[in-house]
Amino acid sequence: MDHEKYSDDYIKGILDDTRIIAMVGASANQSRPSYFAMKYLQAKRYRVIPVNPGQAGNKILGETVYATLDDVPEKIDMVDCFRSADAIPALAEDAVRLGAKVLWMQLGIVSEKALNVAEDGGLKVVMNRCPKIEYGRLSGEIGWLGVNTGVISSKRVRRIGP
Repeated sequence: MDHEKYSDDYIKGILDDTRIIAMVGASANQSRPSYFAMKYLQAKRYRVIPVNPGQAGNKILGETVYATLDDVPEKIDMVDCFRSADAIPALAEDAVRLGAKVLWMQLGIVSEKALNVAEDGGLKVVMNRCPKIEYGRLSGEIGWLGVNTGVISSKRVRRIGP
């Protein structure tokens, strides 16, 4: 698979088969992307379990925060990584050991080493993408906002009236 381009069917299959997401690097700060992503995915009926050692024992959006993936008491379908690329190979090893189905690296995160670890362990891998954005794009929600409509135009809108 070309890990720069993923088919819509590949992404949709992952999103359809996922129920429980461990979000590594989840933040309690409402202005952080991980907070927005967690809130959105919860609204789409995913169970999102935050993993952040600095917040362990606290709650983010009603979910208890765990220090590590090993501490999460649920069976994880997807490990969604809001961490730098150098931290991802160890998370890939954890994801394989815990029997996750997917290792997902957020926008701007690419790790060939993590890719190899995860794929060798039987996981599907997505790099440099956001599940929130992909869900919105594939469900058509982003299109409702005028994005991803497939229409490209440089025509200036003509105004009528004063």
